[in-house]
Amino acid sequence: MNQELSEQLNKTLVIRGKEIRNRLFLAPMSGLGHIAFRELLSEFDGYGLLFSEMCSARAVPQENRYVSPVFSWRDQELDRLVCQIFGSDPDTMARAAVRIEQEGFWGIDINFGCSVAAICKKNCGAALLRDPQLAAEIVSAVRRQVSIPLFVKFRTGWKDDPGYAADLARRFEDAGADALTFHPRVAPDRRSRPPKWEVIGIVKDSVSIPVFGNGNIFDENDGLTMLKKTNCDGIAIGRMAIARPWIFSMWTEGFVPGGNIYRDVAVNMTLLLEKYYNPSRAVKRFKKFAIYFAANFRFGHSIYTRICHGETMPEIRNHIETVFQTVPELVERPNMNMFTN
Repeated sequence: MNQELSEQLNKTLVIRGKEIRNRLFLAPMSGLGHIAFRELLSEFDGYGLLFSEMCSARAVPQENRYVSPVFSWRDQELDRLVCQIFGSDPDTMARAAVRIEQEGFWGIDINFGCSVAAICKKNCGAALLRDPQLAAEIVSAVRRQVSIPLFVKFRTGWKDDPGYAADLARRFEDAGADALTFHPRVAPDRRSRPPKWEVIGIVKDSVSIPVFGNGNIFDENDGLTMLKKTNCDGIAIGRMAIARPWIFSMWTEGFVPGGNIYRDVAVNMTLLLEKYYNPSRAVKRFKKFAIYFAANFRFGHSIYTRICHGETMPEIRNHIETVFQTVPELVERPNMNMFTN
């Protein structure tokens, strides 16, 4: 454990009157930050907050938590769970926020970061960064209706203009956001180029509310470098949390992974997915998880193919047991060819 990093991350933080025990979060991720994965994370702990995957604001007011594949949760995680919503209409977003507060979530996160075509075509996610006034109106509408902490997740914009990102941040703060999660890439650039961490610092300097950095945090040195370089208030980890769900506990509590932890985590993931999803959806979600998980290994593509060679969870578990009879050769940093998915 990097003691300096641990000390920085383990500082408490108060956002809108609510204290967070540390400054290391699970970043909002569609199709990955679901209820099964969050339960897996809870077995290791070490995080300050968890963020749900994207929930459609249009659907949230009528959603059944026991049926919905995305708007679902365990009661015991609500005191550290932020619900992420997307939409393009202020009133619709506000109605979703009211339901979220009523259910007892720790906070709400507005997604202005997703640049997937299917989301942007609906004028949601990162598409709203093209219309700062509407984006700010959405934040303001949500703020007027709820009292719980309000996060905004966003990118630099659609052009490489740090000043534009800083202006967006100020607009979000003025509209009532309590904290920002900033991913310093332009919206069209999924992961083809490295994020520009220096822009996190520019955004941080432009507002008085907490700013959490996100993007290409793979090891403790990356985490400490981001904190020092940008002066951000904390870190939101995405893909590395999928690859190594114990990373929060490692960085904040000194957890040391041992035994055949990779085999154990993969098997447990299959069991939890079976617990919450029908067989077809469970297999699909495991395969999405497995891309990032397999990036831990030198021959990650081969391992991914082998453990995912099956159409049912029992078949996949059998393949996991075979592959991990001995631990495959690990790499210190993930296979980036797999991490660009």
